[in-house]
Amino acid sequence: MNAASEGSQHTFYIIIICCIATIGGFLFGFDSGVINGTVDGLQTAFNSDSVGTGFNVASMLLGCAAGAFFAGRLADRFGRRGILRWAAVCFIISAWGSGVAEGSVEFVVFRVLGGLAVGAASVLAPAYISEVAPARYRGALATVQQIAIISGLFIAFVSNYFVAKAAGASTNEFWLGFEAWRWMFWVEILPATIFLFALFLIPESPRYLVLSRHRDRAVDVLTKLGGADFARAKAEEIDASLAADHHRPKLSDLLDAKTGRIRKLVWVGIGLATLQQLVGINIVFYYGAVLWQSVGFAESDALLINVLSGGLSIAAVTVTVLLIDRIGRRPILLTGSIGMAVTLAVVTYAFVNATVDSDGSLTLEGIYGPMALIAANAYVMFFNFSWGPVMWVMLGEMFPNQIRGAGLAVSGLAQWGSNFAITITFLAMVSVIGLAGAYGFYTICAVLSIVFVIKMVHETRGIELEDMQG
Repeated sequence: MNAASEGSQHTFYIIIICCIATIGGFLFGFDSGVINGTVDGLQTAFNSDSVGTGFNVASMLLGCAAGAFFAGRLADRFGRRGILRWAAVCFIISAWGSGVAEGSVEFVVFRVLGGLAVGAASVLAPAYISEVAPARYRGALATVQQIAIISGLFIAFVSNYFVAKAAGASTNEFWLGFEAWRWMFWVEILPATIFLFALFLIPESPRYLVLSRHRDRAVDVLTKLGGADFARAKAEEIDASLAADHHRPKLSDLLDAKTGRIRKLVWVGIGLATLQQLVGINIVFYYGAVLWQSVGFAESDALLINVLSGGLSIAAVTVTVLLIDRIGRRPILLTGSIGMAVTLAVVTYAFVNATVDSDGSLTLEGIYGPMALIAANAYVMFFNFSWGPVMWVMLGEMFPNQIRGAGLAVSGLAQWGSNFAITITFLAMVSVIGLAGAYGFYTICAVLSIVFVIKMVHETRGIELEDMQG
């Protein structure tokens, strides 16, 4: 076998195991999106008011924050693949339990369990990909995670639609005497089960194996990834990167040994994770149809806009896959920040000029409706071209081997904590300062992200993980 064909085999193997890891991203998106079609069913089954239903919907995000934090730490002790397997089990149990729940407390417990799985998958899938993929196309493979997330959201919407259509309504009985909304959750059991069994086909991260003093196993994995010569050289590089301070990773590694303060790189990770949410993207995902109906679009129009946004999101991420290893992470982040700031400002301007009807609802008349529609979809494209995928790529690769798990833990906690805060405060913000005020706040955050990228973010394109500086 010649070197070219052997290299192609290694590349194909790497792509396959990375695609298996991204199933976690698909379940991340599906679990986040499936709740949208079940709200009426939850209110009817649990006899809950709007506040109670809102907490039922948002409860998963609390689990996500905890899952991201503890998964990063546990992955340093039990391995990236091992914790992803437990996440797959949690996805299965959560999907089943959410569908059989007979009360709000029981439902919240299962949704939080699903949140733990989502949080774990959100940080460990890109980390695993970064640790097995070569630097020259590491960014492209890690970016596929975002395509998987968006695809999961889209499939959840499609699945909900067909289940509800077949039953007549989400609250009607479907198969075996169970309501349609319960089956919406149970659909997730199939991809979650596939994910669990597929994880037994992929190797453990070689970086984790070296950290855990299983060097021979690490060399075996590296041989599968790049051949014998590559394996020996890479194992020596990993050893060298850990030589100065090779101990079991711990949370205190995030402190600078000389000053005792939190390392600057950790603040960069927290900043990336937090700003990704403060620009308000999940308001479009979680409240898209409600938002557009509130400004005068019919329900059918609002749902069509959501489908359009999903298609544009996938197209934008596809462009990122093609460019991220050519032009780098930082230019893409900066372009996205500028684009989001401009488009959010336009949406804010449109809402400032909205007409308030007698019932208190807003209507966008004349040019302001198309202006808001075009700007909002352009905003979605800029986000999914830049901060959507690139934040996860950078978190998975920017930390040195010794602190990657701990760095992911605190950054993931910041990301999901910010997600929860933005989601839970949106309706309150709208009631106090209106849609224009809420979008004005997101615009300011987008402007701050420009400054953050310029001042704090350093390029990681093409840099081996062993050469990352903390």
